[in-house]
Amino acid sequence: MDPVVLHIVGQDSPRKMEESKANSRQGKAFNFLHCFISHDFLSPEVWRAAVAELLGTAVLVFVLDTIVISSYQTKTETPNLVISFFIVITLTILLLATFPISGGHINPAITFSAVLVGVISPSRAIVYVSAQCAGAVLGALALKAVVSSSIEEAFSLGGCTVSVIVGAVSVGVTKGQALWLEIICTFVLLFASVWIAFDNRQAKAMGLLWVCSIIGGVAGVLVFVSSTVTATKGYAGAGMNPARCLGAAVVRGGQLWNSLWVFWAGPAIACLLFYVYVKIVRDLPPWTEVLSRNGLP
Repeated sequence: MDPVVLHIVGQDSPRKMEESKANSRQGKAFNFLHCFISHDFLSPEVWRAAVAELLGTAVLVFVLDTIVISSYQTKTETPNLVISFFIVITLTILLLATFPISGGHINPAITFSAVLVGVISPSRAIVYVSAQCAGAVLGALALKAVVSSSIEEAFSLGGCTVSVIVGAVSVGVTKGQALWLEIICTFVLLFASVWIAFDNRQAKAMGLLWVCSIIGGVAGVLVFVSSTVTATKGYAGAGMNPARCLGAAVVRGGQLWNSLWVFWAGPAIACLLFYVYVKIVRDLPPWTEVLSRNGLP
């Protein structure tokens, strides 16, 4: 069709249509690059927060892996309960220390879910996760430097294990079981506690101490449940923190490295499920509004 006729009937000429498509493609490319080439990478505030994430994750890995080794080495009758109890205390203290600076993630699963629900930008998340992984490796290196080689070998540096080799026999759970436990426990952690921190109204109403205590308490309970419900040695329980599992795997390797994908894939799937849940809940009216519509008190 003649370009003049196209203009008269209200349609763009082929040249304009091609230019419009080219501009659209450029706009999409710009938006994609903007997610990664962001001012966050140049922000001192973001890098200050990243340092808090790095140090917080390093301390978390060092302390928790030490607790795991100590609980089993002392041959307590209920090591799972001891580990869970100290996880509550340790995580609560570290969250209180890092929350005012970085939001207290110290966990790639928390950072990933925060990106999905729009709490932080993708560029900030990249900085956070990089800092968390680096901190986890530093924490594992610090632990390796202070324990003997025999303890390191016997307890896999306190890392995230699915199974261990005893003699010529593998003792533990299957990778499929461990993956399901990672998905379920991480989703429960996000659903039951972390969402409180994401919701400013609840966080302000409850106060920082209560929010951090609830998150630490839920994490401790989930570790106890996941390590107890399987009733088998060799399985360290749900990690729910990919960075912590990465640190020991990088430093120790072996069995830890072979099963590392479980402790990354599980939380990632849980974060996606949590995002779907949040989108569904956001689209629904508040329950008080539903009650008032139905004439209920």
